[in-house]
Amino acid sequence: MLSTIWFVLWGVLWAVYFMLDGFDLGLGILKPFLAKTEQEHKVALNAMGPFWNGNEVWLITAGGVTFAAFPGTYAVMFSALYTPLMLLLFALILRGISYEFRGKEDAGWWRKTWDLCHFAGSFVAALLLGVAFANIFAGIPIDGDGIFQGNLLTLLNPYGLAGGVFFVLMFSVHGGLWLANKSQGKLRERTAKAIKVLWGLLLIVAVAFLSFTWFATSLWRNVLTRPLTLLLPILAVSGLLATRVFVARSNWWKAWFSSSVTIVGSTLFGVAGLYPALLPSSLNPGFSRTAFNTQSSPLTLKIMLGVALVMVPIVILYQAWVYRRFSEPVTVESLVTEDLY
Repeated sequence: MLSTIWFVLWGVLWAVYFMLDGFDLGLGILKPFLAKTEQEHKVALNAMGPFWNGNEVWLITAGGVTFAAFPGTYAVMFSALYTPLMLLLFALILRGISYEFRGKEDAGWWRKTWDLCHFAGSFVAALLLGVAFANIFAGIPIDGDGIFQGNLLTLLNPYGLAGGVFFVLMFSVHGGLWLANKSQGKLRERTAKAIKVLWGLLLIVAVAFLSFTWFATSLWRNVLTRPLTLLLPILAVSGLLATRVFVARSNWWKAWFSSSVTIVGSTLFGVAGLYPALLPSSLNPGFSRTAFNTQSSPLTLKIMLGVALVMVPIVILYQAWVYRRFSEPVTVESLVTEDLY
């Protein structure tokens, strides 16, 4: 029972991370194409500035839960996926320092360099997250000893790359919606046009990826054995369609929340389809790392559950306060007095 509870929490933490950090990764991807002036670049940066660092907490928490609740899975995952995870780490570091270094000099070449670094870090991080999770859904070639029988190119298979493209587009739409909420004038108009184009591409890729998932993984077959979990892909599709409806009405906040539903529904659909596997093996199902054969001791899981029930609500309340505190659009006037980046 405790293993199942922690498996669910593991999936929820990843879903929350994708929902929150997804918008600033997506905004980082879109910024070079939407921001035409220095002022617009600052609007975009300050639209995500107060939030991005806090959003990373959920990535650390998801990784921490994997380590503490399922140490056997953590050991194999960070061995098998060492190269992409290190590349992901470097991308996130590059993105993080670009916020701070960009404003250290006024030279145009300096700011353009760090804008490029910010774009590269955001794009690579989104792509690698999609590639990693698509491979997990399909199964990683790990043997009975947990040794990865492949290399980086093994992970860059058609299904893995399809997952990467899906994540990049999903996060880009999500980030565009956030910028539409936080900006005004020509920047918002430009963003609105981009969202409509990107949403159309996302719809095509989402249908293709879900269809590909039927043949490349066992997610659909596993979900069909538990009919209630079919609500998760239905939720994801409903959120995607609702996003477009609200975009047409220029109701940006409702569109952003609908996009959040799509991200959470898609992630939980994948997690539900994996259960009880955390890291399935494509070589032999018996080699898979599951919630039952890699769990920590029952006492550890009980103590962790008590800590989580106390600390997670505190984190949620704090982040809710931050989002409420910085909920207003970023204006030219606010940049004069609150030019953070």
